[in-house]
Amino acid sequence: MAQQATPVRRARLGRAIGPEPTAVSGVVLLLPGGDEVSHRKPATLLATSYVRSLGRRLVRAGRGEGLAAHVVHYRFRGWNGSAANQASDALWAADEVVRRYGDVPVCLAGVDMGGRAALHAAGHEAVNSVLAVAPWLPEEDVAASPERVKQLAGRQVLIVHGTNDERTDPELSFRLAARAKKANRDVCRFEVHADGHGLHQYRDEVLALAEDFVMGVLFGRVFSRPVADAFAAPPPLGLRMPLAAGFGKSLRR
Repeated sequence: MAQQATPVRRARLGRAIGPEPTAVSGVVLLLPGGDEVSHRKPATLLATSYVRSLGRRLVRAGRGEGLAAHVVHYRFRGWNGSAANQASDALWAADEVVRRYGDVPVCLAGVDMGGRAALHAAGHEAVNSVLAVAPWLPEEDVAASPERVKQLAGRQVLIVHGTNDERTDPELSFRLAARAKKANRDVCRFEVHADGHGLHQYRDEVLALAEDFVMGVLFGRVFSRPVADAFAAPPPLGLRMPLAAGFGKSLRR
């Protein structure tokens, strides 16, 4: 009896979050976290819960301007070394956005290892911005090349990280942001003081910050004063910007 071939696993876009607008004029690709090494299929519901809540917030804010948000479902749960599977899937997803919607700006919004995937895939021609929340980055090794940042040129980049994160080192995201800022002034980074990896204590503030950034980069809304100041400030000030308690509740533009 002939042995059946193992089906090729493919990345896919989830259904648009909420009602898809009649005319799409901007897209957020939501990139969940994952494992450093794993060829297992991602655990969908648990892995995507945070990015789904982020997507719902963004869609409520931007539906009237034509925002569509999709979760990227990876082929594998792991990054898997030089294969960089999650980054490859993010690039595929950006291609798929172009195929479906045409020439619209894309923001890559990633959490944990999805944050690393977003940063890596930023060079895609459709991508104009990156939001990386508590991004997982590899420990720096003098024998290995540092994380590349040249693909971030010409993109607006916001990184947000809890200072008490014990899963992904916030100092590594600061160092990456500092290197990126040398070649691209449109990089900023916010620190959530005393919060951990899940950013549970300041969840509302982080979501408000994400909304402020994404609506600005995709639809030209004026950034709030803290975000504008973070982009304008020289390093390290604009890369260690504290996220104030209550951000978003009494925002003055």
